[in-house]
Amino acid sequence: MTLSITLICCALVPLTMLLCGVWMLRRPPKDINHLLGYRTRRSMKNQQTWDFAHRMCGKVWTIGGAAMLLPSVIVPILVQRGDPDRDAVLLQVLTGVQIVVLLLSVWPVERALRRHFDDNGNPKE
Repeated sequence: MTLSITLICCALVPLTMLLCGVWMLRRPPKDINHLLGYRTRRSMKNQQTWDFAHRMCGKVWTIGGAAMLLPSVIVPILVQRGDPDRDAVLLQVLTGVQIVVLLLSVWPVERALRRHFDDNGNPKE
């Protein structure tokens, strides 16, 4: 695989996180919906939890995407001239780490929602 294709493939997850994070911060979905946005039971309780969840997720994804972008560009460059089998494993590990970061991003958002809102979506005092 050529370096440019490898770089594009490795940068897809962090770039998507970064761009969607910025989008959620600047232009989140206005209304609660089941199609687009950060959709969990807790975030969809009411408009206030919806807006809060999108601000929080936008921050988490922007930071996570930016943090993963540098390794996602460096690793393909470093493994370009090595053993193809070893390089494939390293790139798969990189992709696995990216997916874990993406999935774990739900945890701080849900934790923040629990900290700021009760089970009915009312703000805690």
